[in-house]
Amino acid sequence: MTLSVRLRHSFGAFTLDVDFEAPPGVTVLFGRSGAGKTAIISAVAGLLRPDEGRVAAGDWVLFDTAAHRWLPPHRRRLGYIFQEARLFPHLSVRQNLRYGAWFAPRGAAREDFGRVVEMLGIGHLLDRRPALLSGGEKSRVAIGRALLAAPRLILADEPLAALDDERKAEIMPYFERLRDEVSVPILYVSHSAAEVARLATTVVALQDGRVLRQGSATEVLGDPAVTPVGVRGAGAVLEARLVAHHPDGLSEADAGGVPLFRSPVAAAPGARLRVRIAAHEVLISRARPEGLSALNILPGVVQEVRPGDSHGAIVSIRTPAGTVLAGLTRRSVQALGLVPGAECHAILKSVAVAPEDVGRGGA
Repeated sequence: MTLSVRLRHSFGAFTLDVDFEAPPGVTVLFGRSGAGKTAIISAVAGLLRPDEGRVAAGDWVLFDTAAHRWLPPHRRRLGYIFQEARLFPHLSVRQNLRYGAWFAPRGAAREDFGRVVEMLGIGHLLDRRPALLSGGEKSRVAIGRALLAAPRLILADEPLAALDDERKAEIMPYFERLRDEVSVPILYVSHSAAEVARLATTVVALQDGRVLRQGSATEVLGDPAVTPVGVRGAGAVLEARLVAHHPDGLSEADAGGVPLFRSPVAAAPGARLRVRIAAHEVLISRARPEGLSALNILPGVVQEVRPGDSHGAIVSIRTPAGTVLAGLTRRSVQALGLVPGAECHAILKSVAVAPEDVGRGGA
């Protein structure tokens, strides 16, 4: 099911004007605060009535202002995952999970309770109250409650924003399983490039209430013109396959025939991976460097040089592993003669690939 979203709404000085499609999988609305992400998800949920627009998937129309059609929020059959878990404190985990199902239409296709519990790893929590759960456990229960409500669409409004890095690392694999194993489309709001790189089937990059670009995570994050969270957040995504775990503690992946080494990856050889390479962690050399401690050296050709802030630039490099972005000073760009077509080498330390920047490839 592909969800078509067309919205226009004025908030005084700010106008939201977007038109995009959310195909099956996880569609991430990506951009900095104030870009219009939450306004979009609120309109889809029926919590905001836009001035103009239409949201529909085939004959399932949530609203159409031209046709004067408006489906009330409680009839839209949406699963909503908030920043905070918002569990009922007086109910057990089991009762919280079953709550959504009480309001699902009779005969509606729904996920199996046991399968959802197993997928989220919460079987041992079923008899506990929310007060006895950690932040990550509460988030998993909230995901399960949304799934078990027999939704036609899941909305996730920055569901990891309230968690610390350790809890985010705990929850991310469950969202990857959700993406790969659940048939319900997911509209996911985020301003984290790491989340986008790991989770997105489709990215809708937003800036100032407009769509900058839509495409796969590899296409959008690898475009130097798309930096909706600032140059510091720029970074490309490489698709790779885990090859081996070495005795010295490093994991080796193959990305387009190029070996990539990093600290251990919790996956078995053969697993498909997504690896985000932050632009500020990439060094450039015109000749292949010798005598460096860096293990990851990718030969490539400059595709584009795009000026950044007052003294910086983003350089897009085509390598056998995929597109890599490098954040350099303009002085370095000029000194190295980095122009489109120039041959060079992208250099990356193995430790520069953070754990949160490596995820499971989509199914």
